[in-house]
Amino acid sequence: MQASTAPQIRTLLLTDLVDSTHLVERLGDGPAAELFRAHDRLVLELQQRWRGRLIDRSDGLLLIFERPIDGLGFALDYVRGLRDLGRELQLKLPLQARAGLHVGEVLSWENSADAVRMGAKQLEIEGLAKPLAGRLMALARAGQILLSATAEPLAHRAARELGERGELLVWKSYGRWRFKGIPEAQEIFEVGEPGLAPLRMPAHTPKAWRDLPLWRRPVALAAEALLLACMTAGAWFLAQPKPAIAFNERDWVVVGDLRNLTGDPRLDDSLEQAFRIALEQSRYVNVLSDLKTRETLQRMQRKPDVAVDRALGSEIALRDGARALLLPTVAEVGGRLRISAEVIDPHTQTTVYAVTADGRGIESALSSIDEVADGLRAKLGEAMQNVQKTSVPLPNVATPSLDALKAFAVARNVTNTSGDREQALGLYRRALQFDPQFALAHADMARLHASLGEVAAAKDEWHKALALPQRLSPQERHMVELMLAQGDGPSLYFRRAKEYLALYPDDYRVASRLATNQWHQNNDFRAAEALVRGVLKPQYERVALSRYALGIYLLGQEQVDAALAEFRASKAAGFSGGAEYFSRVFELRGDQAQADKVFFGSAHGRGGWKNDVGVTTWVIRGQWSRAAEVAKAWAQQAESEGDAIELVRAHAGIASVAVLSAQNDAGEALRALQEVVDAKAADADAQYPALATEVRLYAGLLAAYRDDRAGVDVALQRTGGSEIVSAFPTVNQLHQVLQAEQERLEGRPEAALARLQSLARRDTALVVVHWASLRAAQAAGAAEEARTQARWLATHRGRIIAESTTADVLRFFNAAVVARTMPPVAK
Repeated sequence: MQASTAPQIRTLLLTDLVDSTHLVERLGDGPAAELFRAHDRLVLELQQRWRGRLIDRSDGLLLIFERPIDGLGFALDYVRGLRDLGRELQLKLPLQARAGLHVGEVLSWENSADAVRMGAKQLEIEGLAKPLAGRLMALARAGQILLSATAEPLAHRAARELGERGELLVWKSYGRWRFKGIPEAQEIFEVGEPGLAPLRMPAHTPKAWRDLPLWRRPVALAAEALLLACMTAGAWFLAQPKPAIAFNERDWVVVGDLRNLTGDPRLDDSLEQAFRIALEQSRYVNVLSDLKTRETLQRMQRKPDVAVDRALGSEIALRDGARALLLPTVAEVGGRLRISAEVIDPHTQTTVYAVTADGRGIESALSSIDEVADGLRAKLGEAMQNVQKTSVPLPNVATPSLDALKAFAVARNVTNTSGDREQALGLYRRALQFDPQFALAHADMARLHASLGEVAAAKDEWHKALALPQRLSPQERHMVELMLAQGDGPSLYFRRAKEYLALYPDDYRVASRLATNQWHQNNDFRAAEALVRGVLKPQYERVALSRYALGIYLLGQEQVDAALAEFRASKAAGFSGGAEYFSRVFELRGDQAQADKVFFGSAHGRGGWKNDVGVTTWVIRGQWSRAAEVAKAWAQQAESEGDAIELVRAHAGIASVAVLSAQNDAGEALRALQEVVDAKAADADAQYPALATEVRLYAGLLAAYRDDRAGVDVALQRTGGSEIVSAFPTVNQLHQVLQAEQERLEGRPEAALARLQSLARRDTALVVVHWASLRAAQAAGAAEEARTQARWLATHRGRIIAESTTADVLRFFNAAVVARTMPPVAK
């Protein structure tokens, strides 16, 4: 065996399984062996993930890493993995480990092959760093990760590499400690996740104790305490200091459940909702949504209806990066109705502020909540001038009727939990019976209709809300105007969305919606990516869905590996909805079996390849007959359900399959598509104004594919002068493509190429722009330009798959383009 020529700086991690001997005795040999086999699989998986090398093992582990952040990542995942393993095996005691992490010089050498065969370790390491890591590990409490002063700053600086979890970690210093056998005192730190780590100072042991100065040792402290008590006794009674909390603009708060001590059930949900509405008027304080609170409770494996009290609310705040917990209370005191709210520091669970307001009778509740909310905003640091400017009285911004507010609050709760459409709408209508001017109820109904794809009903409710502007807060009014702007063309919507986000930058739902519109309406994957990255925050309840959207936007920029990582992260975070684009990554790699597995394992894939997704899949795979079957079944379903939009899109799928596979009935399928669009245009445009125009142009594109000049002419005539063409960028591009195809078919390919060249150079150019440019270049004899466009189509398969527009019918055409450049199917 031969030692390394010089000491090397390495990260050492030592862990110890807590009470492992006692665990074996309780379980028995067989179950214990099963446990340790599962433990070993966990360790191996984490080694590979965090690039660690296992040096030694017994009841614990000794590993070395190149970087401290890798060692910390291993330790955090190991602590969480042990907890999950214990729950999976239904152990009565928690499965925990203690860990010590240090960075220092070590000497290492490889044992000879003979020594390894005789049972020696392959690699040996020695040096002062090893016992110091061991002392840290021995000092740690169960589930605790202790770091040395050398490891902590290196790991802390790199914590952002851990992603969202890195933002939630708690870092604590426990001062300087002395270890037996280590000559110098060492500062130690703990890092951990709230709810998993103890986050408490370790206990002294015979081999480790705090390095306290003389004046802090027990005898000296006793004398000092006596003297201090004498000096401050009088001051204590004269003035008690007020605690403080370091609250900054745009920090987040968690609102706990309202404690109703009056016994009047009308106040249970209504006042808590009123308290939220009052606080949400602030641009200084951000309030964690009900949905996010429920999501966090689910991650904590708690029931969604459990009361959010001081302890639970503090844990939610720590997990979700909120600065404070607010606990509202209503009680009868001396014949008066008292509304109060405490501001809780989640780290210590102590009350740092309390604001109260008294009134006479239940009718005073809403004005008292206004007073308490304004007082809290001022206590948290918001300028009183701004509070007075932005605070609209609750009876004006919501409703003066407690009965209406009660029905409204219950309706919101139903929407956020069961999602029962009829029950929620019935409760909102009940609220409007109590107060017909309740604009916020109309706005909430609009949101519910919009979430269910009931666009026309949503627009009607938005208009009803906007007709009562004096009963909306400035933010809510701005929001309603923004939602209505979606039907007036992308340019107006984009402008208003940017204005809104300039005022309310932490409204992550609006930012996410704007990202989606940049994708659908602008074909701008970069802008969509930038927006969605801004919402990957612990306070947003749709982070898992946003990670899936980020995967789509990365796929559209040919960052396939990064997209795949985001799709997997989305699934790991709990998103189980659509998995089409996740499966497309494997489709592009020719692995159809894995594509099927991913898609069928999602909520949307349980029925198999259906509707537009199914047609797209079978076109990519070149199975035209199956694509035709799916398209016809889709049309029959849409017809039976009376869904005008899906019927139009289904006929676009039927025509696409017929034309792109050169079937004999292609002309008939195109005529059927045009007839359906004419018959359903009014219904379709009432929901999505651009849909009918886009599908008419798409029918012209299919005609151009067949070199059918008459079909192209008809499509351009039917859409010429349309405001939709000028207002919607992707529709405008499709219109330009048809004009170029018309010029090519007229024998003027140079004019067609000139029309498309500047458009094709943009990052936001549609796939059909490049396809039409290729056709024009070939017809014009422009060989170099033809090679450029062919190369683009061959190297942008991710973009071709990810592209989406308002009608989302170009996907069928794009699928055929992709199919021509697919690799062989994986066996």
